[in-house]
Amino acid sequence: MEKSLVLVKPDAVERGLSGAVLARIEKEGLKLIALKMIQMSRALAERHYAVHNGKPFFPGLINYITSGPIVAAIFEGDDAINRIRNIMGKTDPAKAEPGTIRRDFGLDIEKNVIHGSDSAETAAIEIALFFAGMETVSYQRK
Repeated sequence: MEKSLVLVKPDAVERGLSGAVLARIEKEGLKLIALKMIQMSRALAERHYAVHNGKPFFPGLINYITSGPIVAAIFEGDDAINRIRNIMGKTDPAKAEPGTIRRDFGLDIEKNVIHGSDSAETAAIEIALFFAGMETVSYQRK
């Protein structure tokens, strides 16, 4: 089973969309195996978005993601990463397909509601940043 990290970003949390966002992913048959709300520290944000360090938008990204609470989750399922990325839609809500999370709830390219891992390798790194092994659960989804 493939796992993916999902972050519900501050704009969505502040607008009361956390449950709606997570429900969209569960509705597609993916299993929620870990969940918590945190205020991301600057250090964690810089590690999480390290791939973007040095890019012009990096400082704004760090300021935004640390501006309010986020909901961190791990979803599990067959082809979870690609399925979640399809549910999320393109990064820019204006370019996302109708019916995707970002198209339906996103405000702009920065305040786009959700982050999801982009590969199995990235997922493993991201999950380790946000969750310890004992914070995940195993169960049979019905």
